[in-house]
Amino acid sequence: MTQRVLIAADKFKGSLTAVQVAERVTAGLRRVVPGVQVEAMPVADGGDGTVDAAVAAGFERREVRVAGPLGDEVTAAFALRGDTAVVEMAEASGLQRLPAGVFAPLTASTYGSGELLRAALDAGARTIVFGVGGSATTDGGAGMLSALGARFLDADGEPVPPGGGGLGDLAVADLSGLDPRLASVELVLASDVDNPLTGPKGAPAVYGPQKGASPDDVATLDAALAHFAKVLEESVGAEAAEHAAAPGAGAAGGIGYGALLLGARFRPGIEVMLDVLGFAPALERADLVITGEGSLDEQTLHGKAPAGVAAAARAAGKEVVAVCGRLALAPEALGRAGIRRVYPLTEVEPDVAKCIADAGPILEQVAERIAGDFLS
Repeated sequence: MTQRVLIAADKFKGSLTAVQVAERVTAGLRRVVPGVQVEAMPVADGGDGTVDAAVAAGFERREVRVAGPLGDEVTAAFALRGDTAVVEMAEASGLQRLPAGVFAPLTASTYGSGELLRAALDAGARTIVFGVGGSATTDGGAGMLSALGARFLDADGEPVPPGGGGLGDLAVADLSGLDPRLASVELVLASDVDNPLTGPKGAPAVYGPQKGASPDDVATLDAALAHFAKVLEESVGAEAAEHAAAPGAGAAGGIGYGALLLGARFRPGIEVMLDVLGFAPALERADLVITGEGSLDEQTLHGKAPAGVAAAARAAGKEVVAVCGRLALAPEALGRAGIRRVYPLTEVEPDVAKCIADAGPILEQVAERIAGDFLS
């Protein structure tokens, strides 16, 4: 009987895209078992690579010019199939959009992410999966809301400056001009983090330093976002405070909060993406599932793509193995996650720098080992 393999892996950040991971694993498997049937389903958890995963699954790639995090124009993409759109905030407002070595923790804006959402509405989307992660921003989604028609004014009636730092001067928040189409769209906030907006586990404290925020910047941003939520509470009511404390509000520099204000429903990013990509029927057809990402570590277990794939596969009674660049999890933790065995690149090439530089060919060798152990 011909064996069927489903490859549902995320990217190896800095080395291979999720699509390339699937191609390399397929090549290695077929070198050992030429007749093996392989179904490739690149996956993502809502962060960067989410649009690419949707396009690989048959969505149409749409490109649009929007504002980058510093206000300069960039070309960003979203994915569309029928009336469902997949929008990735990192396409417009991600760290990848900043010049090398440049950070702007106080001034980077999510305005372009709002423009991307508007483009999805213009394209006829009735359901929008809004994948958030990898952001350069900590503005609570204020920029995004502005692009969709909200107004945030200081005491003189002037718009507050872009970025989270400027929200400290906020006096008036007016959401009455929001795009009316938002009221009739299903908006799903897809994220792998469940932090609240502010406080010790909030967006500035936990993720601000990754975006170049100093301890003083973190304190400024936390106070500014708390003030932002307070002013919104005065204009839209108690729900603004409830949203600020809700899981996911702190995702991607607080853009999760802005999305919740728009009526979004928060779901773990990998769960949403598996639904959108049609994972369940593909899983049914498979005898073996191969998942993975660049680093399998403690973070993997908290909502990252391989954990979501393994959980779904285990529920369906399917065998799961994983590939990765480096492995930092004990066998017991992997077993609890539903992963039978892991094949790190460092088993083939102990030099980490070489693993990163030659990830593709080494991954093919790793896949040959998987074929030898599970398929031949």
